[in-house]
Amino acid sequence: MLNFLFDKKLNYKTIFKIFKMNSANNSNNKKRVYVVHSVDTEGPLQESIEATFDRLNSLLGIKLEPSQKNLEKIQNKEINLDGKEEFASEIFSHHLTNYNDSWEKINQMLDKIMSSKFRNSIPDSLGSGWIFNWHCVDHVGYQINPRNRTLGHHKIFDHYVEYVEKTKSKNDEIHWHFHPMSFYREAHRKGTSFVNSFHLHEVLCRKIIERTWFPNVFRAGFHVERPDIHLFLEQWIPFDLSNISTVENNFEKNQSDLQTGRFGDWRFAPNDWSIYNPSHDNYQLEGNCRRHIGRILNLKTRHANISQNEVDKAFSRANQGLPTLLGVTNHDFRNMKNEIIPFYDMLKLAKEKYPDVDFVYSEASNAFRNVIFGENQHFDDLDLKVTYEKNEQNLKLNVSVQNGSVFGPQPYLAIKTKSGKFIHENFDLIVPNKSWSYTFDIESIKPNDVESVGIACNDKFGRSLVKTIDF
Repeated sequence: MLNFLFDKKLNYKTIFKIFKMNSANNSNNKKRVYVVHSVDTEGPLQESIEATFDRLNSLLGIKLEPSQKNLEKIQNKEINLDGKEEFASEIFSHHLTNYNDSWEKINQMLDKIMSSKFRNSIPDSLGSGWIFNWHCVDHVGYQINPRNRTLGHHKIFDHYVEYVEKTKSKNDEIHWHFHPMSFYREAHRKGTSFVNSFHLHEVLCRKIIERTWFPNVFRAGFHVERPDIHLFLEQWIPFDLSNISTVENNFEKNQSDLQTGRFGDWRFAPNDWSIYNPSHDNYQLEGNCRRHIGRILNLKTRHANISQNEVDKAFSRANQGLPTLLGVTNHDFRNMKNEIIPFYDMLKLAKEKYPDVDFVYSEASNAFRNVIFGENQHFDDLDLKVTYEKNEQNLKLNVSVQNGSVFGPQPYLAIKTKSGKFIHENFDLIVPNKSWSYTFDIESIKPNDVESVGIACNDKFGRSLVKTIDF
């Protein structure tokens, strides 16, 4: 069924609308916490015992002989580590080192947690079951892959699309996660730049042209944003769930990769569960940019973890009449059930403290819309008119807004050549915020080399639109 839908060039969001239920509800009680569980969806991950002890040395400066016995001693705090025993025990706990290292293990987990039985066993205040937001990454362009990550365009994306359909998970949604490329193209290393990530535009172009899909909610890989990433998102993606700011940010003191704001730097961002528009020059500060950034904390990992105090803060904010997005994140390569249940207990306890506040599970873009614009708002549909003119010298593509408005300065233009290259290009501006054009000729891409094009955009409410043309 999935291939049929893709072959028909249907908008991906439309496919899910076949069986999507609106997570926003019509109750008069506006004291709401919208709980958004966004999963960094990366597929299986393997780590040898040698690699585990390499991380121990890299993160904490501790050198030990790699062995399962020594790992168990670290977990049980039975080795003198100069005051780092507690911290090392947490970072290298059995839970954090017990990976889903195959698709078979991931599927076994998904069969359990995506079932109606599990979802409905942990209902929200309205009696609805758990919702997952699957932020899928594409591992492509790597030359070194010691953790045996699943490589290839759409590999993880397609797997989860199929699982959502298979399990009839009508409220789940697929969103975007991206890992900036490491300089040595190592799949287990972290980059911090979109500019140096040569695979960035191919990933998006292929999603547009081959899957008729464009993201509206972003999760930063390694929690990393920088000016180039910030300005890229400002052009096309209205909703960003990457702010992991905490009150103390003490986690950076003990882990080398988190010091001086190297990775996951959100020290100056709001930590009160508010959604904010970033500043042009600093994504962590409030300003006048277009997109909205929400706060999200980790489930049982080595830093920026959700806690009862943080959940209570979200409920307290909602109790003041401020609809609140409470985001949590984790990875599919760990046992997510063991991370969800303790968080659910926090939600129940906060509900007892704030009985007038409802917590409602939500798809991410719905949560942003409800918090920013309010529930049950009417939004004009988004539509573009796409035409082209062709003669012996060139092919001219014309795009104009027919209804609604485009988020950012231009739609995203994706091009596939007959040789199989995927290219992103800028439009020429005709009328600001209204119309654009692109000319294929000897100065750009020759008309006879164009196989297909895709035009994608969002509006400020996070509704996506994709149109494609095959030549």
